[in-house]
Amino acid sequence: MKLLRSSLVFGAFTLLSRIAGFARDALQGALFGTGAAASAFVVAYRIPNYLRRIFAEGSFASAFVPVLSELREKGDQAALQDFIDHVAGALLALVVVVTGLGILAAPWIARLFLLFAGKDSAMVELTAQMLRITFPYLVFISMTALAGSVLNSFRQFGLPAFAPVLHNLAVIAGMLLLAPLLAIPAKALAWGVSLAGLLQLLLLWPAMRRLGLRTRLRFNLRHEGVRRVLRLMLPTVFSSSVAQINLLVGTMFASLLVVHAQSWLYYSDRLIEFPLGLFGVAIGTVILPHLSRRHAAEDGAGYAAAIDWGMRGVLLVALPAATGLAVLAEPLVTTLFQYGRFNPADAEMTAISVRAMSIGVPAFMLSKILLPAFYSRQDTRTPMRIAIRTVIANVVLTVALVTPLWHYEVPAAHAGIALATGLAGILNAWWLWRSLRQQQLLIAQPGWPVFLLRLLAGCVLMAVVVWLLGDALAPWLLRAWYWRLSAVGVLVTAGAATFAAALLAFGLRPAMLREPPAVS
Repeated sequence: MKLLRSSLVFGAFTLLSRIAGFARDALQGALFGTGAAASAFVVAYRIPNYLRRIFAEGSFASAFVPVLSELREKGDQAALQDFIDHVAGALLALVVVVTGLGILAAPWIARLFLLFAGKDSAMVELTAQMLRITFPYLVFISMTALAGSVLNSFRQFGLPAFAPVLHNLAVIAGMLLLAPLLAIPAKALAWGVSLAGLLQLLLLWPAMRRLGLRTRLRFNLRHEGVRRVLRLMLPTVFSSSVAQINLLVGTMFASLLVVHAQSWLYYSDRLIEFPLGLFGVAIGTVILPHLSRRHAAEDGAGYAAAIDWGMRGVLLVALPAATGLAVLAEPLVTTLFQYGRFNPADAEMTAISVRAMSIGVPAFMLSKILLPAFYSRQDTRTPMRIAIRTVIANVVLTVALVTPLWHYEVPAAHAGIALATGLAGILNAWWLWRSLRQQQLLIAQPGWPVFLLRLLAGCVLMAVVVWLLGDALAPWLLRAWYWRLSAVGVLVTAGAATFAAALLAFGLRPAMLREPPAVS
């Protein structure tokens, strides 16, 4: 498989989705600002979105894809179809039950994640109302993820990567068309999320038929394939969604702070997710079936080479991305979000938390490569143990950083939550890397020290150029949106060009990043 080409295809469609996502966020900020209604939606969206990581892209895909790849290697089409049918039936039953319980328990869930809000807070009730609207999204997106995992296993990455574009368009449509009709306009965001899940399902589910798979829903929890997936899936509940769990921890602590803190952290996370989704998730999604086939073929050398290639690929993007986010946090936030009810104070506070969280970007992206190295071998217990340690570390760090800031009423106390999330991400990646090294599954290829020195030198030069140029272009950020966009475009282009030129000057050549040979 052409890993680089598949990663670029996935990344290109993800870029389109991210552009649509920023348009959605800019409209959301302009219409609803960062007040109580907007923050209620942030909480109501994060909870089913976290469950999506369990029953969709994260835990489920990590358990489902290796077993599916193993069956494909055996070449038994009937067994493959039977496996997909039974897993689809079991998954649908499970998410319907979870969704039903979530709708019934919405008031208690809202109270839990707004733990430090006032007992009579109207925000808690509004969050519960929105939760009842957003929870069905879990059913739609989980079945969408099953179809996407099947398509990815057959090396078709374009359509699954395009599907999130529909998500953003659906939420935009809700804001523009439905919000004016509602007594509480912000509820249109929640309705848009559920509609988004349905549209993605309608796009991907029929695509499996073009692979010769006419999926029928069959329910039998004793089916061997279902039992294997469940055994692999349960330990990954923590490990494949550490970042989301840490965000939920942050959500709970943010309720201790001003009501705007939820929204400031949400917009910060949206910027951090841009390089992560564009490159980290792209390479991680593509490399999982590749590693699964390497493992099935007992090709240890090719397995290690593929992990090494993935790590170099993400660091090539992650280090300059983290540097750029730290240096350009305020211009980026101002250009993307500071419109309408999203005011300069909101932009300043969001930029502070972007800088704090950017420290974890390389680790977040590395984890997207390191986790598939375990899952492809159907080892889900080791990442689970590491994930539990990471979540504990995040709670400890959050308490240690936020408590003094809150006590002394520091306006940017929410930055402590962002910094704790970034530091916990670094610990998670370090523990995953060390475990692979200890098991002798990760064998470093030659040239790592020089490679890292080149990247670091390029980042330093890029930061200097962007910093100096940013001062000259600062007045542009006070003008209309197209002037802001032009200024940020110049800064990003100058930074990328400086980084690329520095790498070439320091001797890095594209041939040095050649991907490992394809699996036959």
